[in-house]
Amino acid sequence: MAKVEESRVTLDTTDVDRHLGRPVGGGQLKEPVAVNDIRRWVQGMQYPNPLHYDETFAAQTRFGRIVAPQSFTICCDVGHGAGPAIVGSIPGTHMIFGGDEWWFHGPRILPGDLLRMQRRFHDYKVSDTKFAGPTMFSRGDTLYRNQRDEIVALQRSTSVRYLAEEARRLGFFEQTAPRPEWTQEQLGNVEEMRLAWIRSNRQGETPRWGDVEAGMQLPRRAIGPHTIASFATEWRSYTFTVWGSSYQEGPEHLQEAGWLPEMERNLEAGEEDPALTDGLYRGPSRGHADEEHARLIGIPRGYGYGASMGAWVLDYVAYWAGHEGFVRHSNVQYRFPAFEGDVTYLDADVTGKRRDETLGEMLVTLEVVMSTQDAAVMAKGPVEVALPE
Repeated sequence: MAKVEESRVTLDTTDVDRHLGRPVGGGQLKEPVAVNDIRRWVQGMQYPNPLHYDETFAAQTRFGRIVAPQSFTICCDVGHGAGPAIVGSIPGTHMIFGGDEWWFHGPRILPGDLLRMQRRFHDYKVSDTKFAGPTMFSRGDTLYRNQRDEIVALQRSTSVRYLAEEARRLGFFEQTAPRPEWTQEQLGNVEEMRLAWIRSNRQGETPRWGDVEAGMQLPRRAIGPHTIASFATEWRSYTFTVWGSSYQEGPEHLQEAGWLPEMERNLEAGEEDPALTDGLYRGPSRGHADEEHARLIGIPRGYGYGASMGAWVLDYVAYWAGHEGFVRHSNVQYRFPAFEGDVTYLDADVTGKRRDETLGEMLVTLEVVMSTQDAAVMAKGPVEVALPE
């Protein structure tokens, strides 16, 4: 009997190739940053730094007013940096975030600023993963400029595009991420850790470069347990999710990505009912807070946003660095989503320090690790922060 070869699932990236290195369109916010945009952001990211929400506290700092955290840069985009990494049609696919690399140029974001974004599709590769078999890791760049034409930051976002049917068949996260059960004692320990981190530098004191040594550890931060409510709050903290807050500039390429019908936005019907286009009620983001649609894309239950994971990292380092510190570069890769019921822990070690002759700054390198209560690594990567000498 002749041996029958098993058919192998593949990704057809033909339509993606034509976009390589080219600029892409996307949304732009209509109105300048408002103080309550910043407050809503830190609330959604569970970042209780009074510099970003308490006007009395902020008035007594070197800034003299509420300023946005560096993580807020992504809130000034429409689509939190994912747009330029999702180009070309691959039918039957979905996406999750795979990582973000940031280069911050210097200007802080203040109430009244209006940022504009320029976007470009960078590159991609296809690899086999335990999660979904053949998987595309595509990268896109978003350049953020303020109304003075100053470059605020460059973000290179990685989008993980995969065949939803294959992810359902493999059931990787179903096997590796069981829903945890928490005792009251354990939850109390999480809350104590959370408060200890808040109290570790609430006044925004900045360590001096000369006092920081390799091997030093940052206080551990705990976020969670995550819930459907916390995921929905994350999503609503992004300004672009507010009805009528943005406009489309250039061709609408995201509608052509090849989403499952259940995960598409209905732009035409959304002109009458905007709930059909806001992503959470209808669209690619509905799986985050809806278990039925999470399972449809190969995820066992509600899960958090990769863009928020990137914000957690930036906020974690910035809190330690205080009011005089400034994150210059971050390159964190995401490996595991934040699932409903899980607690996320952030840890970091100092791995090096150097003088940057170009910037004339003293930089400290931290290796940041994000993990679950089961010690599964969710994200990992280096972050460089400038400190006063």
